[in-house]
Amino acid sequence: MDTTFTIARDAPRLSRSPWRFALHFYLKSRYTLAAIFVFEAAQAACTILLPYAVKEIIDAVTLAHATGADIFATAKDALILFALLNLGIVLFSRASGAMLVLTGPFLRREIRRSLFSYIQHHSHRYFISHFAGSLANRIAEVSMSCMHALWTIAFDFYPLIIKSVVALVVLFAASGELALTLCLWLGVYIYVSFVLAQRCRVYAQDFAEARSIVTGKVVDSVTNVMNAKMFARRQYEEDYLTDYLNHEVDHAMRTYWYMEKLRWFQYGAAMVLMVSMVGYALKIWADGGLTVGEFSMVAGLAIMLIEAARGLSRSFLEFFEYLGNISDGVSVFVQPHEIVDRPGAARLQVSRGEIVFDDVSFSYPEGLAVFEHLDVTIEPRQQVGLVGFSGSGKSTFVNLILRFFECNAGSIRIDGQDILDVTQDSLRQNVSMIPQDPQLFHRSLMENIRYGRLDATDAEVVKAAQKAHAHGFILQTEHGYDSLVGERGVKLSGGQRQRVAIARAILKDAPILILDEATSSLDSVTEKKIQLGLANLMQGRTVVVVAHRLSTIANMDRILVFDEGRIVEDGSHDALLRIEGHYARLWNMQAGGFLPETDEN
Repeated sequence: MDTTFTIARDAPRLSRSPWRFALHFYLKSRYTLAAIFVFEAAQAACTILLPYAVKEIIDAVTLAHATGADIFATAKDALILFALLNLGIVLFSRASGAMLVLTGPFLRREIRRSLFSYIQHHSHRYFISHFAGSLANRIAEVSMSCMHALWTIAFDFYPLIIKSVVALVVLFAASGELALTLCLWLGVYIYVSFVLAQRCRVYAQDFAEARSIVTGKVVDSVTNVMNAKMFARRQYEEDYLTDYLNHEVDHAMRTYWYMEKLRWFQYGAAMVLMVSMVGYALKIWADGGLTVGEFSMVAGLAIMLIEAARGLSRSFLEFFEYLGNISDGVSVFVQPHEIVDRPGAARLQVSRGEIVFDDVSFSYPEGLAVFEHLDVTIEPRQQVGLVGFSGSGKSTFVNLILRFFECNAGSIRIDGQDILDVTQDSLRQNVSMIPQDPQLFHRSLMENIRYGRLDATDAEVVKAAQKAHAHGFILQTEHGYDSLVGERGVKLSGGQRQRVAIARAILKDAPILILDEATSSLDSVTEKKIQLGLANLMQGRTVVVVAHRLSTIANMDRILVFDEGRIVEDGSHDALLRIEGHYARLWNMQAGGFLPETDEN
């Protein structure tokens, strides 16, 4: 692992090299893999010795004919050897298969689990920069490619090595010239095939990236299919996807044509040698240098080895395609973790809920500056509203509290503890957030609400749902609390999703509460009910409310007015209206109770 990388403490240590990445997981099953290699070596030896057994049978039959002896008596040992070799092939291959069953699913699970664990530690910025479908596709491709690369080594490359060694030893005993010729050809053939196939890795990596992009685009289009329907953009979406499909086809054609050129070389070279070896063996036999049995053995061994070597055209190309897939995935997944816990980070202890921004400066990597030397203190158990036009810094303010981003300078403290000195998990365990567009898992309603506190009983979940006024609609669903909500909660209305999110926050019962216009998707009757529930939830907690509808924060203890990254006004609703400043202008320009996106004046 590159020591310049910043890696989260609890993240698995994964290498950026596709070779070392795969080896890390192979070593987890070293004993079963060692057994596979032993059994495959035995099977390969039995397979390549079959021509030798046939040679012994032919020589025995020839001797029996010449002496008038009983054929079966003379060929008995040779037949037993032939039978044992075939039995060995069956037993060793099935033993290898049994080890494969014990190894394959385990390794694939470990790879997928480790990759998922690693990307869990990536920052919010990482996930908004990558398609979810593309990431999922890459995890699947990397795990499968690691497996297929291993099986190519274990069941293609390694057996060929064993077969070549055993065959050459047997051939040297029959004819040194034939053995030397075959040995030299195999060496040159395999080396050239390896070098040429290695160049395919770059093509394969680009092809894998193109496939992942297409998968991400498909998932994006399917997720937004209702937009396509509402705007009658079915043909546009098909054309849009076709452009990316054509891009994938271009990479596929380039990869496959290169593979096809390599196969022409390998098949042509194998054909020439196969004909030459049989012809050369025939000449030596005609000159009396080989017996009939030895000729059949030499021809059989040569054909078997050359055929196996010719199969390398497929194996090498597939192997480097797998490495390309692994390289593509590793390059995306194994990146430095942007936000990590410091060594020895303690758990955040919240007793009062004071939040202090001390000389905080923050700008996005793209160069957009948001805060410069921001100072603000939110008192313990104070209810604070954040208002301002879009892009004024409200969401960034909240994201910095949750440490989804880290400030460039200054510090943020909760009850005197710098949030950079505490673990991210403990920080977020002490903060409940109800977003404007809540995200739900495609799981049951019970599971989604219990996500706020995993050890909560069913009765506690129901009680939280009742407080959030979600209990009524939940009972009306097909399976009640066991009903699945669909991907991202699409089976629920916007108001129902928010009520589930509110129930989840109620169950979590954290000392700090952040609301991002949590009732904006609700009808006025339901909103009034939930406001009562939220009022109970906010009691005794530090509350930060991002407001798009100013009427929802009129009763807050305090209102912070943001404008271009600065807090331009700070006070209660009535106090801010009296000074007739920025907040008063916002209040007066509300359209339908909501703020416009920008100040048109």
